[in-house]
Amino acid sequence: MTNALTEDWTTEFGLPPFARITDDQFRPAFDAALAQSRAAIARIAENPEPASFANTIEALERADRLLNRVLGVFFNLSGADSNPAREALMRDFSPELAAYSSEVSMNAALFARVDALWQTRGTLDLDAEQARLLMLTRRSFVRSGALLEGADRERLAAITARLAVLGTQFTQNLLADERDWFMPLAEADLEGLPDFVQAAARAAGEEKGRDGPVITLSRSLITPFLQFSPRRDLRETAFRAWAGRGETGGDTDNRAIAAEILALREERARLLGHDSFAAFKLETQMAGTPEAVRDLLMQVWAPARAQAEADAEVLARMMREDGVNGALEPWDWRYYAEKRRAAEHDLDEAALKPYLQLDRMIEAAFACAGRLFGLAFRRLDVPLYHPDCRAWEVTRDGRHMGVFIGDYFARGSKRSGAWCSTIRDQQKLEAEIRPIVVNVCNFAKPQAGRPALLSYDDARTLFHEFGHALHQILSDVTYPSVSGTSVARDFVELPSQLYEHWLEVPEVLTEFATHAETGMPMPAEMLDRLLAAKNFDQGFATVEYLASALVDLEFHSGPAPADIMARQREILDGLGLPRAITMRHATPHFAHVFSGDGYSAGYYSYMWSEVMDADAFDAFLETGNAFDPERARSLERHILSVGGTAEAADLYAAFRGRMPGPEPLLRGRGLMAEPA
Repeated sequence: MTNALTEDWTTEFGLPPFARITDDQFRPAFDAALAQSRAAIARIAENPEPASFANTIEALERADRLLNRVLGVFFNLSGADSNPAREALMRDFSPELAAYSSEVSMNAALFARVDALWQTRGTLDLDAEQARLLMLTRRSFVRSGALLEGADRERLAAITARLAVLGTQFTQNLLADERDWFMPLAEADLEGLPDFVQAAARAAGEEKGRDGPVITLSRSLITPFLQFSPRRDLRETAFRAWAGRGETGGDTDNRAIAAEILALREERARLLGHDSFAAFKLETQMAGTPEAVRDLLMQVWAPARAQAEADAEVLARMMREDGVNGALEPWDWRYYAEKRRAAEHDLDEAALKPYLQLDRMIEAAFACAGRLFGLAFRRLDVPLYHPDCRAWEVTRDGRHMGVFIGDYFARGSKRSGAWCSTIRDQQKLEAEIRPIVVNVCNFAKPQAGRPALLSYDDARTLFHEFGHALHQILSDVTYPSVSGTSVARDFVELPSQLYEHWLEVPEVLTEFATHAETGMPMPAEMLDRLLAAKNFDQGFATVEYLASALVDLEFHSGPAPADIMARQREILDGLGLPRAITMRHATPHFAHVFSGDGYSAGYYSYMWSEVMDADAFDAFLETGNAFDPERARSLERHILSVGGTAEAADLYAAFRGRMPGPEPLLRGRGLMAEPA
């Protein structure tokens, strides 16, 4: 039988033939691809010829070609459009992939070939990218246990396999909680909600098969509900469900899973010779040590907490003026902050939102990429994995640069959040391969025939994820292992967070922020108020983020806690977290940290990168032109096109001439006075 996943793809631009891919094809395709990978690894390890860069390192780069193609499709679908069959496959595939990874990293003959090249690297006449790849390859083997022996080697393999199972279970539990919970609203419950929130609630009800409106745990729906609903009781119900994901006490409870993950990570780090998992993880990052991370976060914590506490007093006073007794609670903050924003900045989100149409914001992101990097986007009419998806060919001066897929709307089959992934990475190992890049968001889907409207935060999210996409699209390296976003975790957010700044350039909003009904541009005075309010409530936003980042860091910097929720409370109490602010991601739903190792001991990365992105955008502003072509060329040449071919600090210094301090970040968040 033919299998669309393993046959040659003759589709336009080599896109996956989504219309012919079925769930029952994944298992045989995975098995065939994994067998092919194992055979390729055996050929490399058992090659009788002396190790060379070509027959060992480059051969390793090719070994998983089919496996990467199959998984590129599967992982995208399992995150963005899951179903019971795909969830079952994920539970099966995760430990099998972990076992394969351990087989490779602990293959003594294979590591001996890699290590022989490393020991003689000075005689190999490697170019800079090859020398970097050799170093990264050997380092990956060592950090995966290649130097361990006997029982330690076996134990590390068992830990790796168990962590894969637990990460998958954590993710699926969270998806189940988010998918299954909703709060029906009677017509009277809609009172006080702007039209766009009512429309989103009705659309969510349709998606859930209900006759009336509902509130779900999609951030793009629950956040505006918390901002605008005058019903304190309903806000409390919705907030508690949102904050309680993964902590329900039933089959989807994640607390024991998170505790076991922390214990296994600590054991893994100690097997590999490190005092803590944070020390192990940060060894290869820009920060280098937990102490360096803690120092940065605490420099920001003090002014952010002071601002948040001052804001809390204002909001509590507003609440008392409304006749509400008692303390300001987390389900009160957004409601009174929105009322305060309307009063102090004359900025009503219900009036603002019609100017932030999804389609126009996509056009804005594309237009900025055109002005900065000469990219052009042509809409494609091709089969994709879901009817909500859309695709574009990306070109520059007529040259094909890649395919970009946008999947923007929330649905029950999609995990929460927003992310950028690839179905195919850029490389030039044997031929010029251009990437297929996917941006996934969870914006509220409108009712049929109505335009999708974004909040300003939604629009920033769109620009953020497209910044990641540009890092992939503009990649121009030879080897897939260092392609695109294959960089230090605390550097990977620089391109995405930097790209957010172009949304704030007044001429961008003047052109693309047009009213959904009238087509008129956003009035100049509204634009001025919007930009003046960009740092409104920044104390809250910074504190809720830092609370999560510091809990993540402390969890991984010492012994694994026996009671993770007690340890979470202890850390937050020690910080003096204001009572009306919670962690952005509490432990039982902290997918960044517990769904896999990606951001474990690394949630700080957003702020580490923000130190650079604030300074990098200053480089453009210093020219007097936010689209300065020379700066844009330098950004592409030194950062966006080179992937992980050099140390992140060296790449940034090549662009900016130096490394920045935290001052631009603090000023950018409104937590430090502007220089006189």
